[in-house]
Amino acid sequence: MGFIGDAVDSIRSLQIRQVLTQLVSLGRIDAGMIVTSALIIWKGLMCVTGSESPVVVVLSGSMEPGFKRGDILFLHMSKDPIRAGEIVVFHVDGREIPIVHRVIKVHERQDTGEVDILTKGDNNFGDDRLLYAHGQLWLQRHHIMGRAVGFLPYVGWVTIIMTEKPIIKYLLIGALGLLVITSKE
Repeated sequence: MGFIGDAVDSIRSLQIRQVLTQLVSLGRIDAGMIVTSALIIWKGLMCVTGSESPVVVVLSGSMEPGFKRGDILFLHMSKDPIRAGEIVVFHVDGREIPIVHRVIKVHERQDTGEVDILTKGDNNFGDDRLLYAHGQLWLQRHHIMGRAVGFLPYVGWVTIIMTEKPIIKYLLIGALGLLVITSKE
């Protein structure tokens, strides 16, 4: 009959009370532990790396050939000055998604000591001033979320696919739920 037929037979043989008990147990213990563990790991990484987002996924081809769409970047934010040539992840006021680009120019203001930063995607023709907030010509240190210190190629495609095709996310969640309900201990 196959895997699907066996799963359907397994579901039919369960009583409503057994199904509810397994769902409640999953919801309280397994899901709670998974969410709690993920939050603890994320907060721990934030403390260790000094970055508000220690891991990001490259969402466009603007940094090719160095980083491709779907690569996962590991970030670190230190007190060291930002230098031209470094790859940084920054957020722009009014934009929800951070941007991964290379620093092409750093300018230190003599009067205040503040540092102005200009970025550009390696695969883009011009600098990022068109991406910055209206009227903004430079980034400041508070816009920088972190510097790229490592990457895993292609692993971020899971995130991209689930974001662009939510039906896949729901199918995966449903399949995992089905697996939990039909598993016999």
